[in-house]
Amino acid sequence: MLVFLHLFSLLLLVLLGFYVFVADPRSRANQTFAAFIAFLALWTVKDLIFWNFSFEEGLPSGWWVATSFVISLLMQFALVVFAWVFPGNDSVPKKKAAVLFAPGLILVPAALAGLLWESVRYDGQSFAISLTPLAYAFVVYVYVVFGYGAAVLLGKYRNLKGRQEGQQVGAIIWALLITVVLKTLANIALPYLGDYSLLPYSSTFVLPGVLIYAYAISNFKLFSLQTALDQFRLFPITYKVALSIASVAILSFAIFQIPIVWWAFRDGMDLYAWKKYLVFSVISALVPNLLLVLLIVRSISRPLQRLTVAAVRVTDGEYGTEADLRKSNDEIGLLAQSFNEMSRKMLSDIEELRKLNEQLIRTEKLAALGTLSAGVAHEVNNPLASISSLIQMIERNGGVDESISEKLALIQTQISRIKSVTKDMMDFARARPAARTAVDLNEVINTSLRLAGFDKQFQKLELSTELDPNLPAVLADSDQLQQVFLNLFLNARDAMPSGGRLTVRTVQDGGSVGVTIADTGPGIGKEDLKKVFDPFFTTKSSGKGTGLGLAVCYGIITAHGGSLEPESTSDGTQFTIKLPV
Repeated sequence: MLVFLHLFSLLLLVLLGFYVFVADPRSRANQTFAAFIAFLALWTVKDLIFWNFSFEEGLPSGWWVATSFVISLLMQFALVVFAWVFPGNDSVPKKKAAVLFAPGLILVPAALAGLLWESVRYDGQSFAISLTPLAYAFVVYVYVVFGYGAAVLLGKYRNLKGRQEGQQVGAIIWALLITVVLKTLANIALPYLGDYSLLPYSSTFVLPGVLIYAYAISNFKLFSLQTALDQFRLFPITYKVALSIASVAILSFAIFQIPIVWWAFRDGMDLYAWKKYLVFSVISALVPNLLLVLLIVRSISRPLQRLTVAAVRVTDGEYGTEADLRKSNDEIGLLAQSFNEMSRKMLSDIEELRKLNEQLIRTEKLAALGTLSAGVAHEVNNPLASISSLIQMIERNGGVDESISEKLALIQTQISRIKSVTKDMMDFARARPAARTAVDLNEVINTSLRLAGFDKQFQKLELSTELDPNLPAVLADSDQLQQVFLNLFLNARDAMPSGGRLTVRTVQDGGSVGVTIADTGPGIGKEDLKKVFDPFFTTKSSGKGTGLGLAVCYGIITAHGGSLEPESTSDGTQFTIKLPV
């Protein structure tokens, strides 16, 4: 019965310590609790061996006494460290620790050297021990360390009273009180009176205190159903590895070791039987170990390799690369999900930065060219005006033959064309202040369509309008917007010389108003889409355009705080304008 009680205590301690430690491995409180549990597990193993097997094996009893003293002191050291760091995850005061723990440098070697007892005897039924005065000094020191740790916790409880941290510290103080009473009764009080009946069970007396201890550290959620569900939902990789190792070990023991032991030793424990056992135990150990390696590779190595490959591809510039992993609820699964989201966000951000950079370069080009255009237009217009005046004088005076008159008319036509170019350049460069008022975009569009309708080529187009009647007003210069729309309509006309469909649509999109102008022309090439707003860039044939119209439109829309985006669709070309409400 006693052996099973010790085994149960050991199993419970290991599971509890592992559970609390894995819950937050970086917490000093959880680390110290794990150390405390490790010392308790050693204490339980010591009692398991001593009280159940030492008499039959003829083992001396002195080792049990020495390890009992040493482990009891180490547990108090762990308690004090816990009192220092809990609940704020504080650091350990090194000077205080050095002073408080210094006597252990003398007492621990003394215990290991057997200086704490004169005699100890255990015959399988009764236990007797005779201690030296140094042993009593050792016990007093253990209680001093314990009292110091309890005092630190009590001080923190007074400071944190009324808060959850205070409740946690209070629960731990109760756990210590229960533990010290039971352990003192079993290990000191009754043995001092000559009654050693509870000594074999003393390792189990710490379980109530340890459970309360762990309950408090885990924010009173250790035994809650929600906590169990959360742990199942977020199943850490540590749990998976531990569960895999434990499962493989138990199955290996049940499937291989028990049959091998029975088969090897059924005829006695001679040398040949031991040789059979050792050889086939080594062979049988290969199967579970290979299975364990396979599980670890599948759970850790392969996902990490795929994550590494994806990360390298991202560093090489393949933004948006995702790690193709099976969805899991452990740290690697969350890491893969976060990595994929980060990669997608990076691709989106870089694309946005690219667009902003293109807009910035375009704006700089427009600003530089605006200054140049104003100067060039001014310098060209003056000589052109003089030439035009001279031609008009010659024509008025008469006396020129018909061929010269035709040449003069041709010159006048070319002068008008040059003036048209310089006018576009002046409009492009002129930074006139916008007369902004509340403007109905639908009305501006309708006016622009009426003006464009006077053009015979424009009349050939099939016009489709989808104007939102509830469109809110925008603060803008109606003349400038009319210039933009008229320019876009005439560009659509030029793109469809044989006729086609022009679709104009207005919608409200959140805090902005959108205008879409789409034609069914040949469209614009992907490379040309990046350059349509560059000054003097045009896709029209020679003599059909100056390449300034869209640059002027872009400048007007961006000056209004909006955006102008071209898009080549399967049906033709579409321009989308967005202006803030």
